[in-house]
Amino acid sequence: MTKKCLGCGAYFQFYNQDKPGFIEEEHFDKASVCKRCFRIKNYGEYKVVDKDIKDYEKIFDEIKKKNELILFLCDIFTLDETLNCINNFKSEVILVITKKDLLPKSVKEYKLLNYIKNNYNLKIKDVIFVSSNKNYNIDALMNLIGRSKKSNKVYLVGNTNAGKSTLINVLIKSYGKEKSYITTSCLPATTLDLIEIKLTDDLTLIDTPGLVSNDNYLTNLTPSDVKKVMPKTEIKPRTYQMKPNQSLLVGDYARIDYLSEDKNSFTLYLSNEIKVDRINLNTNDKLRDLKLTSFDLDDRKDIVINGLLFCKITGKAKVNVYTKDNVKVFERNNLI
Repeated sequence: MTKKCLGCGAYFQFYNQDKPGFIEEEHFDKASVCKRCFRIKNYGEYKVVDKDIKDYEKIFDEIKKKNELILFLCDIFTLDETLNCINNFKSEVILVITKKDLLPKSVKEYKLLNYIKNNYNLKIKDVIFVSSNKNYNIDALMNLIGRSKKSNKVYLVGNTNAGKSTLINVLIKSYGKEKSYITTSCLPATTLDLIEIKLTDDLTLIDTPGLVSNDNYLTNLTPSDVKKVMPKTEIKPRTYQMKPNQSLLVGDYARIDYLSEDKNSFTLYLSNEIKVDRINLNTNDKLRDLKLTSFDLDDRKDIVINGLLFCKITGKAKVNVYTKDNVKVFERNNLI
């Protein structure tokens, strides 16, 4: 008899506690979650499991062939060209932008929508902004699903930490007949296999493992740092009037050197828990041993350090950015 963990989707097994789905054999009949999910939920202990990336790729190759409605979740801080993978799906896709509550309330939704339409050539049925923490647009999302689904099954796909499992738990709480919640964590690869949740008689949600981005800062941090770097409450933007030969130190994570000769305005959007210091470029070499990425920017550009922050820059600027080796750093048009 096989049995799946309701928390992460892995099949129960008794032989190796370092593999997905481990549980003591004597607990098999009564347990609904594996030992790893139990420890995450009750003690906040996260354990990395040995899972081959090819297993994930196989799952998504199968989903791409299906003619079912797909909700592609992307959190508001990871908007980049990877969204174009949406166009690989055969079926209709609704783009669900999560964590809307983390941006300042002054940021207008219609401007974000125009940004997505103007900067990404996506084949999607619709776009909706949601916040699981604030229950924002949850009813609207359910109505959109009801109008758009092809059958009783709807797949949720997206990068690690996009908020798939958290959103599903909110939907279970609001609409589900059975209150059996799946495991959530701010750390990558919490969901390990497909999890089917029968929400109503005519709707089954299928949670999928998060697409792990190795170039995201969060995948290069310790669990304690992940909790610090991931924003939890509405971000308070920090604006710095930058003069020539000044730099910004972003905690122990990154350095931004301003090399142009004119004054400029830099506004940082990042976790409120991270300290930022403005320093003299010429007299302080802290973090210059990290990987260097150089930019010669036109006006109204953002610099994005994937998974850590984005920096809105008003005027033209020459900038050096120092980060960890594997982290993606790129420019884009101003999001805000």
